[in-house]
Amino acid sequence: MTTIDSIDRLEAIYGTPAAASTVKELDHINAAYARLIEASPFVALATSGPEGLDCSPRGDAGAVVRIDTPRRLSVPDRRGNNRIDSLRNIVRDPRVALLFLIPGSGTTLRVNGRAHISVDADLLASFAVEGKAPRSVILVDVERIYFQCARAIVRSRLWEPDARRDPAGLPTPGEILSEVSDAREGGPAYDAEWPERARKTLW
Repeated sequence: MTTIDSIDRLEAIYGTPAAASTVKELDHINAAYARLIEASPFVALATSGPEGLDCSPRGDAGAVVRIDTPRRLSVPDRRGNNRIDSLRNIVRDPRVALLFLIPGSGTTLRVNGRAHISVDADLLASFAVEGKAPRSVILVDVERIYFQCARAIVRSRLWEPDARRDPAGLPTPGEILSEVSDAREGGPAYDAEWPERARKTLW
């Protein structure tokens, strides 16, 4: 049998994790983890809901989240595609996971916790950029936090300049939209107009 269908069989293959893999896990943000969070302009937000799972990219100028207390993070919901998949999930299932990336660093940071959505006027105003506040802020109560070793970053050569792909060899958003919609959406005009549209709606 090649399918693993029990924890016992799984653990028999992988064995016991080293002490360094478990001792690093905390239930709060300590000084070292705070420095990693404050250095990260990008986080992937994973949520779960009745329709399934979602993982959403979040980026900002400077730190992508704010540390409110050793057990609370604030994540402004900046402009995006307006699908609000993550927010829909949080309203119905508060469990979330965050994966922070720091450009140039192999170390990533993982946070698991529970979240709720706030539209408190003062909180929204505190995240305003160029006079534009987010429409909501995700408040994450930290339950588990730990750093991830650099192996995945090293293997992928994620930050290596010579490993970058030439965007000219990849399908553009306009091309993808045109293909999946039988040319009803997207096309060359979509790609040509996107930079200016993004500039006006970045915040």
